[in-house]
Amino acid sequence: MGHAFEPDHLLAVGNLISRRDTLAEALRDGIFWGLGHTTMLVIVGSLILLGRLTFLSSPYFEAAVGAMLIVMGITRLVNQRNPTKMRPGTSQSRAAFAVGLLHGLAGSGALVLLVMSGIKSIGLSLLYFLLFGLGSVLGMFVMAGLCSVPFTKRMKISRTLKFSTITLSSLLCIGYGGWMIHGNVRW
Repeated sequence: MGHAFEPDHLLAVGNLISRRDTLAEALRDGIFWGLGHTTMLVIVGSLILLGRLTFLSSPYFEAAVGAMLIVMGITRLVNQRNPTKMRPGTSQSRAAFAVGLLHGLAGSGALVLLVMSGIKSIGLSLLYFLLFGLGSVLGMFVMAGLCSVPFTKRMKISRTLKFSTITLSSLLCIGYGGWMIHGNVRW
């Protein structure tokens, strides 16, 4: 579950759910993000298990996550006055799933796959996947719920505070994404 609370995960999910008006919608996005993340780990992990491949992580996966955070931050800033620009429901859930997929290739996901590639027993590897996947989905569910508090209409937050919160979270997304690119791409 702790994996869900890494800075890039917090920023991505926080940015996604800032478009949501209810806790239920935010929680659904958290679940889809976790499922996307776990799906990518299962796909790559299956290749490792079935092919007995060793996994070499690439810093470019981290850089891609950084680029995605920048795009998400800019998009949220531009669409701040019109938060429902993206169609509610399935489109938003698909976006959360896609963001989770990309995150599954980078960072700690790569480390999870590296650890898993060292486990000799296929049964233990599958158990490791199951536990990590469940923890990831549960962690994203909890995190999405916590992050949604300032953005739900039920909280009756002033427009100024909501505008400031969205602006700050978007700028953090852009800044952290730039830092991720800078740290992972050789110039």
